Amino acid sequence: MTLRIDIGGLPAGRLRFAASPLAELTAMLHVLAEPGHHPQFADWAGEVWAGMRPELAERLREADFLWRSSQADFLLPARPRPTLVEELDEVDRIRDEPYVTAALVTTCGSNRVRFGARSPLTDGAARERALDLAQARGVRQEAFAERLLADPAAVRARVRDTLEQCAEAFFDAAWADVAVRLATDLRVKNDLLRREGVGTALASVSGAVSLAPEGDCIVVDKLLDKATAAHGTGVTFIPSVFGSPHLAVVHAPGWQPVVQYPVAGPSPSEPVSLETVTLRLEALSHPVRLRLLRTLARGPHTTRELAHAWELSPPEVSRHLAVLRRAGLLTARRRGRYVRYTLNLPDLTALGPDLLAAVLR
Repeated sequence: MTLRIDIGGLPAGRLRFAASPLAELTAMLHVLAEPGHHPQFADWAGEVWAGMRPELAERLREADFLWRSSQADFLLPARPRPTLVEELDEVDRIRDEPYVTAALVTTCGSNRVRFGARSPLTDGAARERALDLAQARGVRQEAFAERLLADPAAVRARVRDTLEQCAEAFFDAAWADVAVRLATDLRVKNDLLRREGVGTALASVSGAVSLAPEGDCIVVDKLLDKATAAHGTGVTFIPSVFGSPHLAVVHAPGWQPVVQYPVAGPSPSEPVSLETVTLRLEALSHPVRLRLLRTLARGPHTTRELAHAWELSPPEVSRHLAVLRRAGLLTARRRGRYVRYTLNLPDLTALGPDLLAAVLR
């Protein structure tokens, strides 16, 4: 399963490596929302939450759908700027339709949710579908989607203000610490790109990124099958310290392809018993179950949501979930009329960093 970015005929200068303050802030917000994905930053996350003003903490919980399960496309700039303010200014220039659609994709819980040419702002059927999907995710998701569709300008202004408050609260200090590491990585990547070409530069990004033998396509090893093209726009690669071990890719139609890659790898895993490893590896031996785990790594999902995301029947999904539960890799919790399944990240981590990185990226 791969994500392919067509770069056929793309001038060399259109493949760029650059640091982005907004993308790194987004990675930090994901760490704060999902600390289980990033045990190496647990102390940092604890200190930030402890020192945060209650009002800002509530704001982050209010909008965390934009970065918890996956980053909204507008938070990974295709043309990074030197400062966070400049990048937020660029976001302000995005039209309401693509902004709202990108926000709803993450709010509804899956980057496989698409509305096609229909905008939820103007098309009644698309709007109802968005609200139904958000309602299935939870009360806060439904409320956020309703506010976004009712008054996108107000929500956009509030999101920007929240991000600017994050700069003062914790981002500016953290950015000063990581900027040197990002600059060092960029020097290496750009030197490889200039001296040895695209293939070598891509290989240095991650073992999950490569140049196709024909040289006309970037192949990203992700647990999904997708394709996009960089014709006329280019591809931007953004290094991240706080994003490790995730490999995030902007690939939606209408958006320039962007790849945010980790500068550092995940922490080593702790050993577990051979019996436990055997049971869990047997549970993971089926490609469908790997796909379900990839979706569940983004947050809790119901059987029907998983079936819709992967175009499977609910009974088939239920059978695979039962296997994963017997292996101790999932937990189930009922909320009202929904039963939502959650990935047990610590147990997955125990199987090793390579498997964990494959699922989380």
